[in-house]
Order: sequence, then C-alpha cells, then structure tokens
Amino acid sequence: MTGPIRLDHLTSSALTAWVHQPHPVVLWPVGSVEPHGPHLPLDTDTTIALHNAELAAQALRASGVAALVAPPLPYGVTEFARDFPGAISVPAEVLVGLLVAGADAFFRCGFRHLCLINHHLEPGQLAALAEARRRIAAAHGSPAVSLPAVISRRWGGLLGTEFRSGACHAGRYEGSLVLAVTPERVDLACAAGLPEVPVSLSVAIAAGATSFVEAGAHQAYTGSPAAATAVEGASLYAVLAQMVATEVLESLEKLPA
Repeated sequence: MTGPIRLDHLTSSALTAWVHQPHPVVLWPVGSVEPHGPHLPLDTDTTIALHNAELAAQALRASGVAALVAPPLPYGVTEFARDFPGAISVPAEVLVGLLVAGADAFFRCGFRHLCLINHHLEPGQLAALAEARRRIAAAHGSPAVSLPAVISRRWGGLLGTEFRSGACHAGRYEGSLVLAVTPERVDLACAAGLPEVPVSLSVAIAAGATSFVEAGAHQAYTGSPAAATAVEGASLYAVLAQMVATEVLESLEKLPA
C-alpha cells in the first residue's frame, strides 16, 4: 500500500479513490499549545501525537489497512498551565464540538473508522475527548471510533518508570519523545541543568491541585529532563505505535461488513 501518509497531502480525487478501499481509517492527532518547562517547545503534545499517528499508519498499512493521518488539531484544554506564558486553552465544549463535527465530516468522506490520538493528559482534555468519543459512537456506532489511552493499565505500564510515577510532564518521558523527532527544538543545555522534580501530577490532581503551580511544578515540568534521550524516545514510539495499531485493528474487527 503506497502513497502519502497525510490525508491533507492527497488531492480530492486521490482521497475519493483511497476511501473506496476496504475499511479506510483516519488517524486524527489531537494536541495542545502548552508550556513544557523552559526546555521543550509549546507544541510538544502535538508533535508526539502526530509522530505517533504517522508510525501507527505505517504499521496499519503493513497489515493491509488503508490508514491516513489527518492534520493535527493543535489546541486543547490547557487550564492546568494557566500561570505560564503560552498556555492557549479552548473551552472543553468547543473542543468536543470540533471533534464531533470533524468526525462527521470524515465519515461523510467515506472513512469507516476514526482514531483520536492524544498525548495531552490534563483532566479537562481527557474528559472532553471521552465525551467526544461518546457522541461520535452514539452517532456512528461504537466500532467507528477509538481513543487509545496511554494512561490505561494496558499500555501505561510499558512506557517506563517515569511515566508510571506520574512525574512525566516535560521530563525524561516527553523529552525523549521530542528528541527522537525534532531534536533541534529542544534546549539541550537548559535541560541538562534542570534538577529532577519528583512531583507526580496524578497524585497532585487526586489531592485537588488544579495547576502546575499548585502541584509544585514551578517551572512547568516534572520528572528528569536531563535524563531524556532520543534512543529511549524511539523505543517509546514503538510501544505507542503498537497501542494505536492494535486498538484500531480491534475496532475494525467489530465493524459490520
């Protein structure tokens, strides 16, 4: 199966031909514009989601699935980072409405399955995505939409000790993922001098924290930025690609013929 990975790199006529293949799939990366410490770019979550989608599309094509990657949605719910410049947040209901409208448009184009790929783990973002998935499933059937979750027990345990600790915002975990894709946009000198911040955001959120500052992440990062490597990032992407490809294939098995 050949051709561009990105949906927006096709012509309209090429897309028409593409969706006439059995069970065409679109992968939609959903990100954010949010502070990730003094060393990682604001589009970290979008960068990770897009590369995850591209790798998963390649894996799905190797399995005979006609997969394309939609242009990433770069804005999300980012109220947790409100104390720092660069937190560009949209209301949850706006995000839900856009995702549902986008899903309707993808299905009108002829796609049979939509996979939402998200690596921005703020509670408001996760809730908005869950609601969007619920509405899409209600309109088009549950097998028509998937939302793989890195925080699930199924996949979270495969993503390293820092991720499992919850102290993984712009630390070793996310830093490695960005280094594996766009190392030129990481301030390596800054990252090397940052001390570890062993603050588990999951624990802090459960305790009632509503911002990075309240959680104790006073530079908008947790974990160990200095420990990030591109090699680890590549190994993490292998797991993330498996996560998406596996859950899409499981959904396709449930689609009506």
